[in-house]
Amino acid sequence: MLSVVSTPIGNLGDITLRAIETLKKCDAIVCEDTRVTGNLLKQLGIGKKELISFHGYSDEGKISFILERLKRGDHLALTTDAGTPGISDPGFAIVSRAREQNISMEVVPGPSAFLAALSGSGLPINQFVYLGFLPLKKGRKTLLESFGKKERTVVFYESVHRIEKTLSELAQSLRDQPDRRIVIARELTKMHEEFIATDIRNLPDVAKKLIKKGEFVVMLGTP
Repeated sequence: MLSVVSTPIGNLGDITLRAIETLKKCDAIVCEDTRVTGNLLKQLGIGKKELISFHGYSDEGKISFILERLKRGDHLALTTDAGTPGISDPGFAIVSRAREQNISMEVVPGPSAFLAALSGSGLPINQFVYLGFLPLKKGRKTLLESFGKKERTVVFYESVHRIEKTLSELAQSLRDQPDRRIVIARELTKMHEEFIATDIRNLPDVAKKLIKKGEFVVMLGTP
């Protein structure tokens, strides 16, 4: 059995009772960073567990090892460092292969940064497109320019190191839509959670004044 378990994105109180029970009873936990997951277990008062690291640099051999454990009847929980596994992390590779091999699976839903941001944005979210992290080079300019024609809310993640540059590039790409709304969320569920609402016209100034701390969720409203 593979249990796909969502974990808090900041506030420990967002862990679900079902997630705690699953982490307690599973045989081992597949996680991005064993230190992060080990600390989570400690905070939840869960005893020591076997932790299997699986991250962006893990090879095919690690996937095969995990699948073999599942085939022989082990109950493994799949987590990410924060939020829902498979969203902007390598967990999808395990889930995909497990589906192909008809391995029993369950999903234990919970926190997700981009969904939390959208729900508090005030932007239309009956339809939206999620892009994860934008490409650093190839196709980046073309992608940003394509936002001008998007008829749905666009949401993506950005790091603290690139947020000002990305917002400045976005403002330049959409300069012919100065009134278009944009909302930036940071430090979601944490003490300094913040939503900044503005428009393309004022975005360059907002970008310069942003507190450069934490991870950001950027949401662009419809034209």
